[in-house]
Amino acid sequence: MPSTKSDWKDALFGYVNMINEAALLFDERKLKEIPDEEHRRRMTRRIHNTAQRDPKIPLKPIRSEMRARIERHKLKGAEAVADVSIHLVRSYEQRSQPWLEERVERERLRFVRIGKSWRLDSVQPLDPERASEVAVPLEEEVTSDDYGRISVMPSIPYMNPKALYNAKSRVYPGSATGSHYGYGRLSRGIPYRRESAVAYAERWWNEGNPNYETFDVNCTNYVSQCLFAGGAAMNYTGRRESGWWYKGRSKDQELWSYSWAVANALQHYLAAPRAAGFRAEAVDSPEQLHLGDLICYDFDGNGRFQHNTIVTAFTPDGMPLVNANTVSSRHRYWDYRDSYAWTEQTRYRFFHIADEF
Repeated sequence: MPSTKSDWKDALFGYVNMINEAALLFDERKLKEIPDEEHRRRMTRRIHNTAQRDPKIPLKPIRSEMRARIERHKLKGAEAVADVSIHLVRSYEQRSQPWLEERVERERLRFVRIGKSWRLDSVQPLDPERASEVAVPLEEEVTSDDYGRISVMPSIPYMNPKALYNAKSRVYPGSATGSHYGYGRLSRGIPYRRESAVAYAERWWNEGNPNYETFDVNCTNYVSQCLFAGGAAMNYTGRRESGWWYKGRSKDQELWSYSWAVANALQHYLAAPRAAGFRAEAVDSPEQLHLGDLICYDFDGNGRFQHNTIVTAFTPDGMPLVNANTVSSRHRYWDYRDSYAWTEQTRYRFFHIADEF
């Protein structure tokens, strides 16, 4: 993909225009000028997967804009390497009703100068949505009643005032200190405020809340923050392999549960039965989800979940649109067929969060 001008940024501009047009028109032929064969296959596969959605789902992209921001670059002789964030804003239409999707993908691009022109040489995605995760131990404190039914014992929730969204307006009954925040058991009947969870998801979809750690693979940390903003009580056990809790970092010590920050661990926590506190119910289809519910993604189909999203809107025909992190996404169609991570083996779990805790 040569540029007629002697600036590698012009070659970058040409690349962004090319991939934007190819995705909008579902036309993989427009990618032929990408010299990086692996990336060309990667993008072709994504276009093909998206185009193969169920024809009964009339999703029609009508307008698309991509803006590239250079985060950092290094120019040395006839080579330029740049880390670039590409902000996609795409309009869809269904039954004459439009909505906007936003997504920010980060890539590392290498350009080379040939004569007086620059051309793209290679592309590497920087935020893979199918990041490999270290296996973590999982356990739950359980007890059985006289009938052999299993339930998880609730533990004392931890309330972190600095992490709260709109914290000044929140009061938790049962606080051991008698103040707005502290340790204590929550009384039954605390509602899950779905609109607050969604408002938090909308506020922080493309930047990190400074009151929390931000990770390279941030999808589950982000979703956990949204749940907490909606009123889900932390299940504080003090052990990273159990409960669902966050206290931050103390020097080099990570003070949060695996379920707070690791995709498969959160899926495991949501799937465990519990009689009280933060809990969820697995449902059969995306149509059964409400605002503030969760979708978990197993891209390899091997039972190990690698990604989580939160439902923040719906298409005109009632299918979920989701927000997510790692690849920052807002109102993205729930099936993720437009992700580099998606495969024919992809499996989903749909969790309806309890209306009361």
